[in-house]
Amino acid sequence: MHFGFSYIGALMLLMLFVPNLIWTKNKPSGYDQYVGQENRILLLFERIGQVSVSILCVTFSDFNTGTPFPWSLWLAGAFFLMSLYEIFWIRYFRSGKTMRDYYSSLLGIPVAGATLPVLAFFLLAIYGKNIFLGVAVVLLGVGHIGIHMGHFKELFKETEEKRL
Repeated sequence: MHFGFSYIGALMLLMLFVPNLIWTKNKPSGYDQYVGQENRILLLFERIGQVSVSILCVTFSDFNTGTPFPWSLWLAGAFFLMSLYEIFWIRYFRSGKTMRDYYSSLLGIPVAGATLPVLAFFLLAIYGKNIFLGVAVVLLGVGHIGIHMGHFKELFKETEEKRL
């Protein structure tokens, strides 16, 4: 592991943050009712993971290009997943912006808006052979995906109750 700026990490953060900034003005209706019910432990894991991933992915130059094939396939996989993440957001922003739209799957990946970036950053950690980023991503994944799966289950439960 080598300290130094990672333009790849910065690019991935940009791909993560831009749609999220746009989302703040395009939240699904009813979203705020779910936020107050979040598990505090999962929220702690999510916050620690968010800060750690954001710092670590730009402070190690090992994430930059230059690694020979086939190891570079990990980086290609990370960018493929981030590209799917961008597609998820385009689809969401063009939708009716409902909770169902927000928690939809993409290519069979559940709660794609939460799952895809976590998987992408995990592949980046593998590509950079960086255990610190790997641990940070696991914390982020437990918290972030856990929280959003909870929201999804609550939404599904409410939908089922309305049908009955």
